[in-house]
Amino acid sequence: MQKVNLICLIAGIFISITGNAQFKVQPDRKSVQVQIINGTIEGNIEPGGVYSFKGIPYAAPPVGDLRWKAPEPARDWKGVLQTKRFGASPMQPAIYKDMVFRSSGMSEDCLFLNVWAPSKPHKNKLPVFVYFHGGGFIAGDGSEPRYDGESMAAKGIVMVTVNYRLGIFGFLTLPGLDKESPWHSSGNYGLLDQNAALKWVHKNIAAFGGDPSRVTIGGQSAGSMSVSSQMASPLSKGLFARAIGESGSVLGNLLPRSLKASEKMGAAFLSMANASGVEDLRKMPADKLLKIYSLPDAPRFGPTIDGYFFPHSPAYIYERGLQADVPLLAGWNSAEVSYRQLLKKELPTPDNYKKAVTGLYGKYADKLLKLYPGNSSDEVVKSATELAGDRFIAYATWKWIFAHSITDGYPVYRYVYKHLLPPAIDTGINGVSGNIGAPHSAEIPYALGNLNLVKAYRWTADDYKVSATMQAYFVNFIKTGNPNGNGLPQWFGLQSSIPKVMNIDTKSGSEPEQNLKRYLLLDEINAVQLKDRE
Repeated sequence: MQKVNLICLIAGIFISITGNAQFKVQPDRKSVQVQIINGTIEGNIEPGGVYSFKGIPYAAPPVGDLRWKAPEPARDWKGVLQTKRFGASPMQPAIYKDMVFRSSGMSEDCLFLNVWAPSKPHKNKLPVFVYFHGGGFIAGDGSEPRYDGESMAAKGIVMVTVNYRLGIFGFLTLPGLDKESPWHSSGNYGLLDQNAALKWVHKNIAAFGGDPSRVTIGGQSAGSMSVSSQMASPLSKGLFARAIGESGSVLGNLLPRSLKASEKMGAAFLSMANASGVEDLRKMPADKLLKIYSLPDAPRFGPTIDGYFFPHSPAYIYERGLQADVPLLAGWNSAEVSYRQLLKKELPTPDNYKKAVTGLYGKYADKLLKLYPGNSSDEVVKSATELAGDRFIAYATWKWIFAHSITDGYPVYRYVYKHLLPPAIDTGINGVSGNIGAPHSAEIPYALGNLNLVKAYRWTADDYKVSATMQAYFVNFIKTGNPNGNGLPQWFGLQSSIPKVMNIDTKSGSEPEQNLKRYLLLDEINAVQLKDRE
């Protein structure tokens, strides 16, 4: 053994073995190398000891002739590729104040992922967590501090964050693109990017000590919609074993558009760009396309039922149990958006509330007002906040959880995140719901253990307590498929003999479902609205 160490010292390299991984710690003790399929990469040794590799290309740059095509495999390189800085962010408008990127800029060449791996020796391969960022399929980046993987890696998980194409670059649908495609449809390039990243993980994650058979996919908002999409797509079956969703799905009122409807949007964009077809659009610089796409009246592209990634509507897939057979942990926040989304500039009075609900729901208004009562100003604020959140994203999340729980045999765990944010240092940050409840995206740094990296709030001891609880649930689920563990309140699966919902707050605990009648009514209304649109 002494001779082996001597040889390593002479070579100036120290070998760290984790599972099947062989990390080569460099002489400066600040860098580490590992061999993956495409070549050798060199990353950082973080101050806490975790190994990080940032800006790893998982697919070929989607530029030139590859713009609006399915991702192609990354090309091999010679020598050592430096992966110490985050790669470029996807092309996107600046629309969310709470998004803070650590990327090297913005580029159409954006198909990079980031890996954080434990450095401590482990005999067995480690569980893996692949996280898709949110941003409405318009914005976002895997470099955000709130998604940082060091905290998860310190708890024995190989963490991966992924960039994928967004907006006009990730979801454009046109008949001209349909003709080019081997499957005769277009769109969903961003979702295909995620699928390519999962394939990359399956092939390469063992090099970082990860177990390709123990991959959990997760995400928030559009990232959660992405998780429900990957579960629905036959292209991703077998590439992950568990799923976590935070506020979002492609079911309920957030079903993807039909190919025909998406093509109409593509035609509208083509007209705005004064282009005659796909060739004209491909010749345009990326920043010009983004400028047109950022105009207020430009169409907003998203997932499409393309007959390939989605062979059928996600509703059809989940109703028939054709989705991935995996355990699911998912939920939403107690005040996803403000009651102002419903009442606009009107005061929260019973009359104004009834008028708003009647205007939105017509003949269903009386039924809704019984389930979302508003007999006083305080009750209006509470009910309007809940109805606005359900309309925005909570109902769609419920629909996913409910559908999976009745068509799949694996456990399903549902939460409602209720912890209030502390005072913000920057009062201009989006989404703060005051003392009403937890706004959209509030839970991210708590769940991933990254409060210390998010500088926008004055965190308290209670915040760190909630973070420790929520992260522990996530870590346990990623490792075992069950969120429960020592010192944590019992979390019952929806398919157990005692179906309950976990309330995550300073004092967390499970309680029986309170609002099933609300979601069943919203489901009835949504079914009618979908039929009317056909």
